[in-house]
Amino acid sequence: MTMRGAALLSIALVAAAPPPARAQERFDLVILGGRVIDGMGAPAFRADLGVRGGRIARIAREGLAAATADRVLRAEGLIVAPGFIDLHAHLEPLPQMPDAESHVRQGVTTAMGNPDGGGAYPIGAYLERMDRAALGLNVGFFVGHNTVRRQVMGLEDREPTAGELDRMREMVARGMGEGAFGLSTGLFYLPGFFAQLDEVVALARVAADSGGIYTSHLRYEGLGLLDGVGEAIEIGRQARLPIVLTHHKAVGAQMWGASARTLAMIDSARAEGVDVMADQYPYTATHTGLGVLIPPWAREGGDSAFARRVADPAVRDSVKAGIVFNILNDRGGGDLRRVQFSRVSWQPELEGRTLADWAAQRGLDPTPENGAELVIEAELKGSASAIYHVLDEQDVERIMRYLWTMHASDGRLSRPGQGHPHPRAYGTFPRVLGVYVREKGVLGLEDAVRKMTALPAWRVGLTDRGRVAEGLVADLTVFDPATVGDRATFTEPHQYPTGIHFVLVNGVVVVSDGQFTSARPGKVLRRPPARRTASEGAPPGR
Repeated sequence: MTMRGAALLSIALVAAAPPPARAQERFDLVILGGRVIDGMGAPAFRADLGVRGGRIARIAREGLAAATADRVLRAEGLIVAPGFIDLHAHLEPLPQMPDAESHVRQGVTTAMGNPDGGGAYPIGAYLERMDRAALGLNVGFFVGHNTVRRQVMGLEDREPTAGELDRMREMVARGMGEGAFGLSTGLFYLPGFFAQLDEVVALARVAADSGGIYTSHLRYEGLGLLDGVGEAIEIGRQARLPIVLTHHKAVGAQMWGASARTLAMIDSARAEGVDVMADQYPYTATHTGLGVLIPPWAREGGDSAFARRVADPAVRDSVKAGIVFNILNDRGGGDLRRVQFSRVSWQPELEGRTLADWAAQRGLDPTPENGAELVIEAELKGSASAIYHVLDEQDVERIMRYLWTMHASDGRLSRPGQGHPHPRAYGTFPRVLGVYVREKGVLGLEDAVRKMTALPAWRVGLTDRGRVAEGLVADLTVFDPATVGDRATFTEPHQYPTGIHFVLVNGVVVVSDGQFTSARPGKVLRRPPARRTASEGAPPGR
């Protein structure tokens, strides 16, 4: 062989050789043997992950050596996915439950609080308090419209004065400046129900000016569902900001199937340039206060005003008629057995039982009229919360399949033995993966993961998490696709899910081999200061 030929062969061999191994590279931990789902909807692929300094330092399809890390997590047969992001979580108990175990055990690494127009205010002071807490997961927050309106106007059913509207604008602006991710409304609740479109648009524009989003519990989810969706779309159109129809659903048998029309409305709005999406929990029951069965006008002014009204026989009859209507046509589902008590401070033994059970205890027939009287009594005692079995499985599946739907729990942080929560508090994300991916095939695995990771991250502008990519924060969930599932039920809700093997928050293992650890690496997340943070770039998996 000539010298020139030998040189060419040497060059060819060098070119064909694999790139030099980074064996000298050290990691805090490695995850070996798993199949990676990146969150963007791409097919799973075999790779090892190296984590260093709280971030994903290496994604090695060629593999990593166990000796390169201080800790090794074995993931053979498991899926390595981004940590799940809950866009709608009730974090009110966070000061008492900073570990957030009921969420973290589901694989949730980030949760967004202050939904439905409620929550803490001022935002900044609350975030500073949570900064000092040892959190089990990352948390972010919205500014709640109901909270703002209540502080300015109480429970009055009227339009704000110019001065009151200015004050509410200032409060929203302050919350956004302190790190809130947008404005949430609960127009179904008080005092939000008393707000007209112009008021909400004015406040949503303030959130838009800071690059925030708008997420809303619609004013109507039953007979007025189409009007409720239309109002939310109009708010997005006028305020020019992204909107989320939160826990989207069709309440009551009269509206079952209406999701086909609401999703078409979203498509039409998107075609016109209005950025509309939805989130959803995978259950056929809702959960909220028992007071939603009472017409809003009857509760204007608060508890004492309500008590005065129902003490007047003529007014009480009107209140009762409104409750009967809602039992027959809305949350009551036409049957007292569909209303299941969740928290009843004044009679805890009712928790888990139904409104029909309470009527039977009293020796009453389970009629809507008798149910209405019991609802009035409950409200006078301090009210209660309830689970309403009023949704249809076909709507759940139709909304779930929709391209622009994200998974979110609407679950409240819970501890075993405390109350009778909706099972979504323990099982939302594993239920999607177990029931709707593995058992029913409603979604593909990669698409389901996209809807609970990269898509919600993109929606709120979290650019450093929600995907498995080098350089991003190591918020990761490692689960077994063959066994992952929820165990919480409507009769036995306090049960943690199965199949979640490891959960990493900011690179620290919080669930190890299915066991909750004492690590508390969660952080308070604040909206980035840039004017436009939500919805930049192409949406994941499109």
